[in-house]
Amino acid sequence: MTKDNRDLDVESVSAHPEDKNVNQEVLEKYDVDAKVRKLRSRNIVFAIAAIAIAYSLYHLWVTFNPLPALQARSIHVAVGMGLVFLVYPAFKKQDKTRIPFYDWILFLFSLATAGYLIYEYEAIMTTRGGIPNTLDIIMAIATVVLVLEAARRVTGIILPVLALVFLVYPFISHNLWMPDMLMTRPFDLGDIFGQLYLKTEGLYSTAISASLQFIFLFILFGAFLAKSGMGQLFNDLAMALAGSKQGGPAKVAVISSGFMGSINGSAIANVVGTGAFTIPLMKKIGYHRNFAGAVEASASVGGQILPPIMGASAFIMAETTGIAYGTIALAALLPAVLYFLGVIMQVHFRAGKDSLRGIPKADLPRTKEVLKEKGHLLLPIVGLIFMLYTGMPIAYAAFYTIVLTVVVAAFRKSTRMGVRDILEALENGARQSLSVMIACAVVGIIIGVVSLTSFGTVMTSAITAFGAGSLFWTLFLTMLASIVLGMGLPSIPAYIITATMTAPALAEFGIPVLVAHLFVFYFGIFANITPPVALAAFAGAGVSGGDPMRTGFNALKLAIAGFIIPYLFVYNPAMLMIDTTDVAVNATEFALPPILEILLITVTAIIGIIALSAAAEGYFQTRMNVVTRILLGAGALMTIVPETLTDTIGLVIVLGIFALNYMNARKKNQSPNAA
Repeated sequence: MTKDNRDLDVESVSAHPEDKNVNQEVLEKYDVDAKVRKLRSRNIVFAIAAIAIAYSLYHLWVTFNPLPALQARSIHVAVGMGLVFLVYPAFKKQDKTRIPFYDWILFLFSLATAGYLIYEYEAIMTTRGGIPNTLDIIMAIATVVLVLEAARRVTGIILPVLALVFLVYPFISHNLWMPDMLMTRPFDLGDIFGQLYLKTEGLYSTAISASLQFIFLFILFGAFLAKSGMGQLFNDLAMALAGSKQGGPAKVAVISSGFMGSINGSAIANVVGTGAFTIPLMKKIGYHRNFAGAVEASASVGGQILPPIMGASAFIMAETTGIAYGTIALAALLPAVLYFLGVIMQVHFRAGKDSLRGIPKADLPRTKEVLKEKGHLLLPIVGLIFMLYTGMPIAYAAFYTIVLTVVVAAFRKSTRMGVRDILEALENGARQSLSVMIACAVVGIIIGVVSLTSFGTVMTSAITAFGAGSLFWTLFLTMLASIVLGMGLPSIPAYIITATMTAPALAEFGIPVLVAHLFVFYFGIFANITPPVALAAFAGAGVSGGDPMRTGFNALKLAIAGFIIPYLFVYNPAMLMIDTTDVAVNATEFALPPILEILLITVTAIIGIIALSAAAEGYFQTRMNVVTRILLGAGALMTIVPETLTDTIGLVIVLGIFALNYMNARKKNQSPNAA
C-alpha cells in the first residue's frame, strides 16, 4: 500500500463486475432489504412493476384527496405488504427466480386486510363503536401475523422478535408472579387485537401515518433524484472540492455520503453504494482498510442527522412532537455540522500523521464543469427547503419537489428523464419504501401495546429510578437504552421506538420535548456504528475487506463527537438555536443575548471538536505522546462544556498544546499550513 499517489487514476478504481458482485453480497448480508427475487418470467416482472407504480401513484393521489385515516393507512400497509411477499423470498436459500404459490396467497390475504376495513368501516365506527366482533378479531390476528412475517423477510428477525415480546406482555401482565410495577388489569383478545387493528393507535398508528404522508413521498423524491444523476453529482462535486486535499478521498467520502445519507435514509445501502467508489480510493492513497470502511460508515450514519431531510426522520419527529418541521431542521443543523467537522478533522489528522496526500488536480473533475453539467439538479433541494420554510404542508412540498425534479432534470440532455425513466423511478420508489413501511407497521404493534398497557410509564419510572434523581445518570441510562433499542434497526423505526420508550424519562427533569427527542434520536441512530451490533460498520468492512469489529471501533472513534454533542445541547439548548429563556436546564449567572450565546457556544464547540479529533488521532502538525493526548482530550471536553470557567481553562490547555505542537513542527521543518 503506497503513500505516493502521483500515478493515481480515479477511473482505475471504478468497480469491476466482480467488485459489484461482492458489494451486492455485502449489501444482502447486512441489509436484508436487498435480498430480493430475480424473477425470470417477464409477465410477472411486468405485473409487479405495474403494482409498484400504482402504489406510488396512489400516494401522489391521496396527498390531495385524503381518505379516512384508517382506510388510507390500511391501504398503505396492505399493498406494500403484498409487494413484500412478491418481491422478497421467505428463506435465504429459496429459489429467487420464481414466486411460490403460497406467496401469491399471502399477497391476496394482504390486500384483504385493507379490503375488510374498507368494507366494514361504517359498521366498525358506528354500529360496533370500535368494539370488535369475532370476525374482526380473526382479521386482526391474521394482519398481525402477516405484518410480522413480512417484516422478518425485509428487516430481519430482530424487530419482529421485539414486537412479539411486547405482544405477549398484555397476555401475562395480570399474573400475580409479575413484578408490581409491571402488573396491569387483564386484557382479552378483543382488547389487544382491537387496539392493534381497529384503531389508529396500533398497526395504523402515527408511525404509519408518517410513512404514508411523508416518508414514502421523500423516498420517491430520492428515487427521482437518483434517476436524474444526483448521486454522481454529489460524488463529482465532493471530488472537485476536496479530492486534492490532504487525505482527499476520505473527505470526499464524508461529504458525499453525508448528503446522500440525508436523502436516501438507509445508512447500510449508502455505505455499500457510495463506498463502492470511495473506499477503494481511500485504500489506494494509503488509508488502512479498517479505517476506510469506518469513514464510510460514520459518514453514512451521520447523514441521518443532517438537515434538510435527515433520512425522513425529521418528518416523523414533527408528527410525533407537534413541533414544526422548520424548527426541527434548524435545531438539528449546528449539531450535525459539528458532527461532520469531527469526522473530517479526524481523517485530516490521520492523513497528516501517515503523510497521505490527495489526488492530483489533473485527475479530478473541475467544480465549474461539474456545476455546469449537473448543478441544476440542486434546484429541487433548494426549492424543497424554500417550500418547507415558507410553511407549505410537508406532503405538498414533497409532491411539488418531485414534479420540480422532473422539470429541472429536463434542462440538460444528460439528466433528462423520459417516460421510461419516470416509470422506473415510480417503481424504484415503491420498492425502496417497503422496508420503512413494514418497519413502521411493526413498530405500530409496540406502540399499540405501550398505549394499551401504559408500559411507557413503567419504562420512564425505571430509568428515572435508576438515575437516582441525577440528570447526568438519567441521560446516561437513556443513552444506553436508546443504543440497545436501536441495534440492528433502520433509523426510522429506531427513532420511533426510542421516542416512545425512553424520551419521556427526560421530561421528568423539565427537558424540552425537542431536546429530549433529538437526544434519543442521536443514540438510536448511532447504534448502527456501536459494536457489537454495528451493521453499517460491518457493511463498510465488507466493502473494504477489513475486520468487522475493528472497523466498528474505528467508526465509533470517528463518531465520538456525536456521543458528546447530545449531552451538550441538553445542558445548553441554545446550541439548537431555540429560545432558551424558560427551558435551559442549568441557568448560568450571566445570561447572554441569544445570538451571542449561540455564537459563543459555536466557537468554543468548534475548537473543542477539533482538539478532540486531534487527541483521538494523536496528531496536530506533529505526533503527540500519550500524556499530551490525554491533556488535549481533557481540554477539549472542558471547552465543549458550556460553562465560562471550563471554557476558559479548556481554551488555555488546547491553544497552549496547539502552539507547542506548531513550534515543534517548525523545528522539524514540517509545514504548519498543510492543506
